[in-house]
Amino acid sequence: MPVVLSSGAGWAQSSVTLYGFLDEGLNFTSNVHGNSALTLSSGNIAGSRFGIKGSEDVGSGYRVIFQLENGFDLNSGMLAQRSRMFGRQAFVGVQSDRYGQITFGRQYDPSVDALGAASLTGTLKWAGDIATHPFDNDNADWSFRVNNAVKYVTPSYRGLTAEAMYAFANEAEGFARNRLWGATLNYHAGNVTAAVSYLKMNMPGASTSGAISTGELFAGASQQNIVTSFNYRFTNVAVGAVWSHVEVSEPTSNVWVENSKLPSGRSWDSWKFNNVEINAQYYFTARFWLSAAYTFTIAHLSAGNESYVPKWHQLGLMLDYDISKRTSIYAQAAFQHVVSAHTGTSFDNARIVDASSGPASGVNQAVYRLGIMHTF
Repeated sequence: MPVVLSSGAGWAQSSVTLYGFLDEGLNFTSNVHGNSALTLSSGNIAGSRFGIKGSEDVGSGYRVIFQLENGFDLNSGMLAQRSRMFGRQAFVGVQSDRYGQITFGRQYDPSVDALGAASLTGTLKWAGDIATHPFDNDNADWSFRVNNAVKYVTPSYRGLTAEAMYAFANEAEGFARNRLWGATLNYHAGNVTAAVSYLKMNMPGASTSGAISTGELFAGASQQNIVTSFNYRFTNVAVGAVWSHVEVSEPTSNVWVENSKLPSGRSWDSWKFNNVEINAQYYFTARFWLSAAYTFTIAHLSAGNESYVPKWHQLGLMLDYDISKRTSIYAQAAFQHVVSAHTGTSFDNARIVDASSGPASGVNQAVYRLGIMHTF
């Protein structure tokens, strides 16, 4: 519901928009620690939220912009993102048609935009959690946001835009401890959307005050993400492809991995993940569509002279019908199979993260969902 405030000469024009998204559904998980589970689950397509965003024209082609976005669980009413008031986004900045946009605060990193250009679990939200890559290793499903971040986006030039971000550690004696920097090049013209991105983190999860808070996704000495994506839209069909590479040095944990400790007691040297996703969306009518994604992930996990190469195959499907401009009903299904490397850790077990009720007791897991979503 936009609210526009304006007045006579001498006063700038301002606008404030209140908005939200609600997603609720019933999930069935085939294998959770050896048992099946039927649960009511909020936010599987995209997290339920309430937000405020606005802009003020300050003259000479400049606008001051802001966005505050809260995440919550419909079933409990509790705040999401570790009980933050505005855990999804909280930033203020300046925008110019000529010079671009710079924002300051808690924001999405540039690689999220690259993944969203084509991934079924990214910002397109064709499928949401059921298409999340194993352990959300590349953050395609937004397992973390970035604190203390300065983000710049260029104006569009012949379909090209560039993004850059630097996020501060906010520690007096640890400038490089838990900081982040990265950049993305985006292209959108006609039916083609493509992107390439690089992201670097030093000691992610090392503190609650740094760029990546403790317990958000990975913790380790350093991490780098490389992403390329491509999407093409025909009249009734859209097809996409994503490749992402994630490398974590001296890793200690991942929020979706229950047990990462090797039976030998060795510490991990590195975790490397390569993800390939191929997807498509078909519109039967303007209000009725089907999407599908297949993801293949191969990891290289090393600890001294121990080396493991697990593989994941995952298929996700979504059938959606829009009963109005703001409300949709949908059905989803996902299946994951792990080619186990017998690490003796949770890497051996299937887990469709965010969508399932927990990890499986073996190499297979399926999730089915009936849901409804509404925007306002």
